[in-house]
Amino acid sequence: MNTFNILAIGDVCGASGVDFLSARLRGLQRSVDACFTVVNGENAQGRGLLPSDAEAIFNAGADVITLGNHAYSKREIFNYLDDNGYILRPANYAGNAPGRGFGLFDSPAGKIRVIALIGRKSLDYAPENPFNVIDRILASENAPYTLVDFHAEATAEKQAMAYYLDGRVSAVWGTHTHVQTSDARVLPKGTGVITDLGMTGPAESVIGMDIEQSISMFKGFPKDHYRSAGGRQTLQGSVFTINRETGLCEKVTALRLDS
Repeated sequence: MNTFNILAIGDVCGASGVDFLSARLRGLQRSVDACFTVVNGENAQGRGLLPSDAEAIFNAGADVITLGNHAYSKREIFNYLDDNGYILRPANYAGNAPGRGFGLFDSPAGKIRVIALIGRKSLDYAPENPFNVIDRILASENAPYTLVDFHAEATAEKQAMAYYLDGRVSAVWGTHTHVQTSDARVLPKGTGVITDLGMTGPAESVIGMDIEQSISMFKGFPKDHYRSAGGRQTLQGSVFTINRETGLCEKVTALRLDS
């Protein structure tokens, strides 16, 4: 075949999300004929993840784990990020931050570069400009296929990044907002995009959080320790069909599995 499929899975939320991923990912990979799988795992502990969560996500079938604004919420992950090249924090964090923001990985289709970035709009800190950072990364070395996880709050910033990279990378997907968008498509110059993959975890929740806790927070009560919702689970993401010769995308299919 002249194409292969990349599977991207949205933010894994809580222990129940990790368990549901572990139960369903291998079967999903077979059903969509996935050549390579990227999973955003930064919410495995609600906020952040532990090395044991990362290992569970790898054992579930992830080739690469990406992170975002909760990358450093658990100090126990710091050394793991330095030691394991298959887990990526945003590349536009400070240069002395633990871990790395991109890598080149083996796959049955050949070398695949994965880049993690974080947005600046409406997030409560100021990383380096992601548009400038990705220009430097793309200029640093060639790769036949490049995938970008853009972890950002604003849909406009995610869409702007997608158009900025159109024709320069294979696929760009958004993470962080945990609500799957309906705009999975191929841009005019051949880059596959979706503004947000969605999430993997409690289906009856507020972006993974216990519903009553979330309502209480928005009503103005003091914040409490994050509580993951239970019950029915969902796994959300997208499949990107990539042309082996051009390195560009031919088709994007959003997916959702519910328990």
